[in-house]
Amino acid sequence: MSKEIGLFYGSTTGNTESCAELIATRIGMDRVELRELANDGLDTISDYRYLILGMPTWDYGELQEDWSDVWAELDDIDFSGVNCALFGLGDQVGYGEWFLDAMGALHDKLVSRGAVLTGYWPVEGYRFEGSKALVEDQSQFVGLALDEDSQSDLTAERVERWVPQVLSAFGI
Repeated sequence: MSKEIGLFYGSTTGNTESCAELIATRIGMDRVELRELANDGLDTISDYRYLILGMPTWDYGELQEDWSDVWAELDDIDFSGVNCALFGLGDQVGYGEWFLDAMGALHDKLVSRGAVLTGYWPVEGYRFEGSKALVEDQSQFVGLALDEDSQSDLTAERVERWVPQVLSAFGI
C-alpha cells in the first residue's frame, strides 16, 4: 500500500466518478487512490487504512450496478475498526422519495461489519420527501449528499467543506 486512503466508487453516468475525482483532488493525490468498482472490484479494499466510498442511488432507491455486483462480497470483509466515510449522489427533485437510499444501505452494511463511520452531513439546503440515508434523528445524512441533477453548482463547495471534516476524523 503506497497511499493511505482508498476511494472506491461506482458510476454509471460519470457523475459519481467526477465527484470522486473532485474529492481525491481536494484530499491530495499523494494520499488517496481512486478505485472504480467496475474495473477494480473490492480485491484491494483491505489494503487501505482509511476508506471513502461513493455510490449513487439509482432509480427508485436501488443500488448502482457496480455496487450491486459486489454487494454480497461486502459480507465477507471484516471492517472492524476501519474508518470509513461515504458520499452519495441522488436526485432530490426527480426521485425525492428515495433520495440517497443506496448510501443508507451501504452505511448500514458497513456498520454491521464493524466499520467506524464518519463524515456525516447536515440536511439543511436539501428538499426531498424521504431518505434511508438519514441518522436516527433525521438531522444529518450518513455521508456527503450530492445532487448533480438539481444542485451541481453546490458540489465543489460541499466537497471543500466535507473533506477537511473527514480527514480530521481520520486523524490525518
